[in-house]
This record gives sequence, structure tokens and C-alpha cells, in this order.
Amino acid sequence: MSHSPLLNLPGPSRDLLDDIEGAIAEARAFVEDYNPELAVIFSPDHYNGFFYKVMPPFCIGMSANGIGDYGTHAGPLDVPEELATECAQAVLGAGVDVAVSANMDVDHGTVQPLEKLFGNATACPVIPVFVNAIAVPLGPLQRCRALGAAVGRYLATLDKRVLVIGSGGLSHSPPVPTLATASPAVRERIVDGRPMTPEQRQARQAATAGAAKSFAAGENDLQPLNPAWDHRFLEIVDAGRLDELDQWSNSFVVHEGGSSAHEIRTWVAAFAALESAGPYRTVMRYYKPAPELIAGFAIRTATPA
Repeated sequence: MSHSPLLNLPGPSRDLLDDIEGAIAEARAFVEDYNPELAVIFSPDHYNGFFYKVMPPFCIGMSANGIGDYGTHAGPLDVPEELATECAQAVLGAGVDVAVSANMDVDHGTVQPLEKLFGNATACPVIPVFVNAIAVPLGPLQRCRALGAAVGRYLATLDKRVLVIGSGGLSHSPPVPTLATASPAVRERIVDGRPMTPEQRQARQAATAGAAKSFAAGENDLQPLNPAWDHRFLEIVDAGRLDELDQWSNSFVVHEGGSSAHEIRTWVAAFAALESAGPYRTVMRYYKPAPELIAGFAIRTATPA
């Protein structure tokens, strides 16, 4: 499913929020019916837990804390340390280089889906898997598929009902800082991870809401959403043709989908994890081009066929 900090801020229309919340409620019912004993979430970060000082392509959290941005859960998540460690060992053993964190900070990209699907971010034990989606340079999409497959093969050894979540927007190009263009103060934050003061975080949230309002009104130069590209991606995912995405270059993804469209990497990893158990079928299909959220917003539920 997609995430958006703007779901928790004033600005989006009631009609849009009702539409998205209705789709989320359907996904939540899917989760409740399945009643998972463990969740694994592939999610990005927005320079809140991972910084250029050390930027791994992938990282598995052996413990994790929500930072509380945009009104999401602040505090520890319920991470089963032994299982997370075993998962990391299995992924490394499968030939996928993954970092580990004994104290991972996660933001709304991880926490919001847990809150939306479970009602509470700590309601279900969870293994968080960070997937770098914005801090260039990035590896090829194929490695995200390899990561997901390795995680999926490990999960298949557990006698547990496991819910796999991929958290990311499709086409979107919000005002996220880049290393090449950051001011000295912003560079200090995204490189060294200098903590933001409450006032700075509030200003950042206000700026995000303002950017969304002007984008929806067509009053800024952010890259437009690309519903055609979003649907193309979703059709590939729905059909279980993940290997086709190996041919998508990083520059193609940015050109078609925008600077943050690489969040599809979380979807690729999640569906690859599911595919490791055999063919799958998508059950629920939702998509909404949402300028008010600066995102192509999508939700899929899927089960082994």
C-alpha cells in the first residue's frame, strides 16, 4: 500500500480522504480475516532514520522505534529480535547484502501502514526491512526482487501466518532534499542525521502541506503524476511478471514516475517475497491519482494462488 504524511494533515478534501479510507478499511478487513502472527514490512525512509553518513541499500531492524513524525506512533515497535536476526542471517546466506540495525528509527513510511492496517502500530509483532528509495546512488531493481525472494524463503520456514507489507507511493515527486542541491543546513541533516527540533519538524510538515496545496492547484513545478505509468506497474505486479521489472533502469523510473517513484522498490520486494511461495493472485485492487497527496496512491491485497 502507499503511504502519505498528508493523510494526517489538514488539506486533502473530504471526498478524497473518504475514498482512500474506504479502500484502507477493505485492506484492514483482509488483514483481520487473515489474523497474522507476524508482519514483515518493506518500507523507505525520508531522512529520518537513515542518512548519507552511512546509507545501506537494505537494512533489517532487530529492534525499531517510531520517531512520531506527522502524528504517527512515537516509541518502540514490537520487533521479535531473534526472528529478525535469523531473517538477516538467511538473507545474507542467500547472497543478498543486507545491513542490520539494533536500534532502527522508522518514520511514517513504516508506521502509518501498521497503524492503518492494525489500528495500532504495536498490535502485531513486526520485522522492519528498510529499502533505500531516495538517496542516490541506487542499485538495480533486480536486487530488490532478490531481497524479497530471500526474505520470503526464510518466512516459509516459519510455522506462522505472516503478513508481508510493501509501503510506498507510485508516481510522485514531492519536495525531498537531494545531496547535490541541499543547503549547508539541510546537508548537515541528511548526511549526519542532526535531529530536528520540534519547531523545525513543525515547519517541515507545514511546508509539505503547502507544497501539496499548490501542486493540486497546478501552481508549482513539481513533476506531474503519471497514472499511465502507475497502471503499467500495477498490471505487471498483478500478473506476477516481476521479472519484467528487471529491465526498468533507475533513470527510467525517475523520468516516468518522479524523484520518489523508487518507492515501488518496496512493492517489488513484498511481491517477490510472496512469489517465493509460488504463484499469487491479487484480491483487492485500488488506485487513485491524488494530487492533493502528491502521489499515485495504490493498495493491493494478494494471497498465494
